[in-house]
Amino acid sequence: MELIAIPKSVLNELTTELDELLQLTTDASKAYIAIFNEEKWLDNQEVCLMLGITKRTLQSYKDKGLLSYSKLNRKNYYKLSDVQHLLVSDTQKK
Repeated sequence: MELIAIPKSVLNELTTELDELLQLTTDASKAYIAIFNEEKWLDNQEVCLMLGITKRTLQSYKDKGLLSYSKLNRKNYYKLSDVQHLLVSDTQKK
């Protein structure tokens, strides 16, 4: 095992920076938890299955502004209530 000695001031500085980083990530995750706990969110596959459409049709809906979405880590999510609203409005047109 290799032993590395560093001054106590450097260790304290690193500890402080790590604590600040931990606090930032905790705060950021709390913001996302609040968003996701308020309502059920669906991914592309779930929306396509629910609406009975292809991924290309879903992309068309997004392009036309028929269905709003949020992007998180390069993945799209849709509010269940928005999908249900689109489903109801589509069936009322028929």
